[in-house]
Amino acid sequence: MTEPSTQPPTAQSIDDLISSASAELENLSDLEAVDQWRVSYLGRRGALTTVLRSLSSLDVEERRTIGALANQAKNTLEERLELRVQQINEAALDLSASQDRLDVTLPGRPALGGGLHPTTKIVREICDAFVAMGFGVVEGPEVEWDHYNFEMLNIPKGHPARDMWNTLWVDYQDPSGENNMLLRTHTSPMQARVMENREPPIRVVVPGKCYRYEATDATHEWHFYQVEGLAVGEGITFADLKGTLYEFARRMFGEDRKIRFRCDYFPFVEPGVDMSIDCFACDGDGEGCRICRDSGWIEIMGAGMIHPRVLEGVGYDTEKYTGFAFGMGPERIAMLKYGIDDIRHFYANDLRFLRQF
Repeated sequence: MTEPSTQPPTAQSIDDLISSASAELENLSDLEAVDQWRVSYLGRRGALTTVLRSLSSLDVEERRTIGALANQAKNTLEERLELRVQQINEAALDLSASQDRLDVTLPGRPALGGGLHPTTKIVREICDAFVAMGFGVVEGPEVEWDHYNFEMLNIPKGHPARDMWNTLWVDYQDPSGENNMLLRTHTSPMQARVMENREPPIRVVVPGKCYRYEATDATHEWHFYQVEGLAVGEGITFADLKGTLYEFARRMFGEDRKIRFRCDYFPFVEPGVDMSIDCFACDGDGEGCRICRDSGWIEIMGAGMIHPRVLEGVGYDTEKYTGFAFGMGPERIAMLKYGIDDIRHFYANDLRFLRQF
């Protein structure tokens, strides 16, 4: 670095200072050295600052001339300093880019393949099994009217069967002032909607999401899926219901499955039954089996012949038409088929669980 001069400043000494400082700056290649240069020439005790402080030793005319040259020199060196810093930064950036440049000959990183959620897979398997037997697939609204969710299914206001569903009501009042909108508690409302708009014969399954106001545990969720089915036509009997569901069980769980029907109550069917399959974990023996809890049977759905009042509610002639309905929970089917012990796993979004399917 140039040592500050103790001689009175002149125009020539200022030019020499600019030349030497500029040449020295051009030879610097890192920002730390550039900062030392700045202190040496432009700092509080730098060479140019010393020139400015020594102007008082000059007479008035020289002070005016030399002062202007010194200020011009300061501006010049500051501009060259800024330019040099920019050049060093750009050079460092170019070097980094050249070292980290993309090699287009390298193979690309493999894209991770996604997969269907286990509930989605089971819903599709269930629907495919019934489609193969001549059923169609329809879907309906998740926000439903009380009229379709309960009343059209033989559950009028005040009916004790409403206590079977812990309902999530929507804060909406119809023109009569009643709160008649809710998150559907089952997919059965779509069965009533289908029958309202179609003439028999009807064969449909209705997959969709349902909601109930209840605590969650290993076997209960406040939101879950259901698949319900409906068949209406002339001469349909309970034997048709049994044959259809037996074929479904064989398609879903294997050709060697046995099924069992036991009487059960559902307000929209009469008679009503629950359907079970023999336990595939213990082959129906039931001894020490945690899946069937020693019974040898696993309940998978409820079913029955459609109640005449439901048919009358949509304008069907109950002397001419009969039908059956059934409903099941896909998550429960998945838990049985894949040995899952907690329904909450389906909605935890844990990739360790989901990747297994």
